Amino acid sequence: MMSVLLSIFIFLIPLLILYKKSGRSSKNLPPGSLGIPVIGQSLALLRALRANTAEEWIEQRIRKYGPISKLSLFGNPTVFIYGQAANKFVFTSDGNSLSNQQNKSLRTILGEGNLLELSGPDHKRVRGALMSFLKPESLKNYVDKMNEEVKLHIEKHWDNKQEVKVLPLMKTLTFNIISSLLFGVERGGRRDKLVKWFEEMLEGMWSIPINLPFTSFHRSLGASKRVQNMVKQLIEEKRRGLVENGADSHQDLITCLLSICDEQNRQVMSEEEIVNNVTLVMTAGHDTSSVLLTFMMQLLANQPTIYASVLQEQEEIARGKQEGESLTWKDLGRMKFTWRVALETLRMHPPIFGGFRKAVKDIEYDGYLIPKGWQVFWVTSMTHNDEKVFAEPFKFDPSRFENQAAIPPYCFVPFGGGPRICPGYEFAKIETLVTIHYLVTRFTWELCADNRFSRCPMPVPTGGLPIKIKPRKLI
Repeated sequence: MMSVLLSIFIFLIPLLILYKKSGRSSKNLPPGSLGIPVIGQSLALLRALRANTAEEWIEQRIRKYGPISKLSLFGNPTVFIYGQAANKFVFTSDGNSLSNQQNKSLRTILGEGNLLELSGPDHKRVRGALMSFLKPESLKNYVDKMNEEVKLHIEKHWDNKQEVKVLPLMKTLTFNIISSLLFGVERGGRRDKLVKWFEEMLEGMWSIPINLPFTSFHRSLGASKRVQNMVKQLIEEKRRGLVENGADSHQDLITCLLSICDEQNRQVMSEEEIVNNVTLVMTAGHDTSSVLLTFMMQLLANQPTIYASVLQEQEEIARGKQEGESLTWKDLGRMKFTWRVALETLRMHPPIFGGFRKAVKDIEYDGYLIPKGWQVFWVTSMTHNDEKVFAEPFKFDPSRFENQAAIPPYCFVPFGGGPRICPGYEFAKIETLVTIHYLVTRFTWELCADNRFSRCPMPVPTGGLPIKIKPRKLI
């Protein structure tokens, strides 16, 4: 016990020194308190996330301090900002004022070469490489493969079942899609190991970064190391496939990234950057898409009129297909109402609660000083739930997105905004539309539990959202 306490004390000494330095007094600092050194308000926020009261927790801060305040989160002094202007400030600032730095736990687990950490030319270079695979023109070629994965998933996990849990199944589906389409890892022992380690890695993404054996951060670091080692093995295999077998450079994301070279025929991304960004894409694509699909299923069960409209749209598409014929890119373009339902789901239940940046220099914002080295924290739902932007914000209304141009910029930000918009946006759209098509045309369902959920930090419905399902007659 004494050795553990000593280890904690040794760990805290440099943080306490940094904390004291960063907590400089200034009349221009935003209102608020940094709280207990190192811990700050981290535990309070995590408790609020798990209790599904995080929005209320943030709103209490706003009522007490206004639209900008200081606090301490995950070991760093932090300034919280919110609103349309705050979102624009976060998503459009260049690397000379705000660096794209996440909290320490997430940064350490994913690796510092991931896109969330990069700014300026490095961000442009890596984002460009990722977009060469994730842009719509490229993704058109993977609709058939997406169809295949969704059909196999339904046959294995949904057919001949009377009750299922939606969230675990959606996580299984999105992981299989990512493994197959992005990494070229087919079903088997390696994929099973990868998903186990990956889920362990996710548990410590938002945690106090104390690397001791009993902490979730420590466990996630170990899992992250195992995931990254497997990705390195995949990189070596893909590299051999390119050199020895002339493999298709766009057969999967890793092969694509290895193939991209500059004018001097030098590989655009280093191996470390490929590892870090493959891990990032895995994380973003797995959790955010599975959460979106789960809440769509929940909301459709609660909204019979909306469900009927989605079903009508999807049945019209299904009637134009031969038995066993896959969806096409053109079919996806016809699913306009279904995608508006997805966007409204993202507005009400954004998978990403918020994010962080780091002040590269002293910044004046809204009349206050954001000191160099401090975190900037923003929260997605604060504009999503603003009645000045979205009338009756707690009413489910997909018609809000009939004219997206009418929504003020930087107010609807589930995928980020500006040059920071998520590069996987189109991939998530295809994945969602293909999955919903097969589910609504093959099944009807009703909820077995209430509509409560918590965040850890993604929103998680009660019990994984168990539902009773019945097969529909195939058209």
